[in-house]
Amino acid sequence: MNIKSLLLGSAAALIAVSGARAADAVVVAEPEPAEYVKICDVYGAGYFYIPGTETCLRIGGFIRYDISAGEEGSFNGARAFDHEDGTVNDTWHKQARFTLKTWTGQETELGTLKTFTETRWNFGNGDGGVASNLNGGVNNAVSLNFAWIQLGGLRVGKDESAFNTFIGYAGNVIQDTLVPYGDFDSNVVQYYFDAGNGFSAVVSLEEGSGLKGTIDSYVPHVVGGVKYTQGWGAITGVVAYDSNYEEVAGKVRLDVNVNDAIQLWVMGGYGSDDNLSDPTWAIPAGGRGFFKQWGGNWAIWGGGTYKFNEKTSFNTQISYDEDQNLGVAANIAYDVVPGLTVTAEVDYVNEGDSNWTGIPAGEDSAIGGILRFQRSF
Repeated sequence: MNIKSLLLGSAAALIAVSGARAADAVVVAEPEPAEYVKICDVYGAGYFYIPGTETCLRIGGFIRYDISAGEEGSFNGARAFDHEDGTVNDTWHKQARFTLKTWTGQETELGTLKTFTETRWNFGNGDGGVASNLNGGVNNAVSLNFAWIQLGGLRVGKDESAFNTFIGYAGNVIQDTLVPYGDFDSNVVQYYFDAGNGFSAVVSLEEGSGLKGTIDSYVPHVVGGVKYTQGWGAITGVVAYDSNYEEVAGKVRLDVNVNDAIQLWVMGGYGSDDNLSDPTWAIPAGGRGFFKQWGGNWAIWGGGTYKFNEKTSFNTQISYDEDQNLGVAANIAYDVVPGLTVTAEVDYVNEGDSNWTGIPAGEDSAIGGILRFQRSF
């Protein structure tokens, strides 16, 4: 009887204690709603809002791998010393690149605030010469190619010269500077103006770059351009003043969209060169400033794109200048899957009077080829 009473009492005590603990249970706070990334489609595909801000951000870039062979110089081949007997051998020119890009956009009371950056990491076996191969490759470098801020029409920072960006690069080929059409890297102060109805303009104050191109006083290089764009294509003109040599260069370009499959373009350039006497230590030397990179006073470039289908296109470019430098490039670009493109290109150069193309001594022409794999994201 005592044992039974003891068991019943113990059970009652346990129930009482359990009830007391249940009454005193810790209340867990409800989780706060997570702030998920929101899509921002104001500036195009790929943008999202940076959490807690009104700034839209896009991140992109590509990984590229080039395999090239042919004549030494800028036409795809390289040379190296033989490890056994020290003789000079032809070899592959390899180049791997990772490029990271960022874009931002935000609306303000003074207009759209934008930024753009592009940074490149490279690994290669040189630019085609024996010396560069001995040094382990001169292409193993990091470069800041773009880093600019733009508010409304005003842009400041690191860009490429408006002499090229506003009028457009020379076609959809890899080697588009077989006959060069202007130098690129520069710090800039620019203003873009959109007049509507297809008319736009730019004024750019530029510092230039390199031994031959960087300004040597407080006077900047100056570039101005106008463009008229419609559904059929565009007409563009740019004029540049080289403050180092007090010379002027200009280009005019016509783009024509023949139909959905065919796009054609032609561009002509002319530059004065009375004072273009670059010293021999400047590369390239002789009669070429920051903007008029071609040989002689005039040059012409032309080419086009033919799209076989949604995946495959043919691109070509022909260029020629007064010094009789001739460049021909053609490729087939194939989109294996979305974001992965393989391009096979053949390039040919016939050297004229300038002797700056990089063709080995004793030769007057060069031919080479590039196979490029590029994953863009």
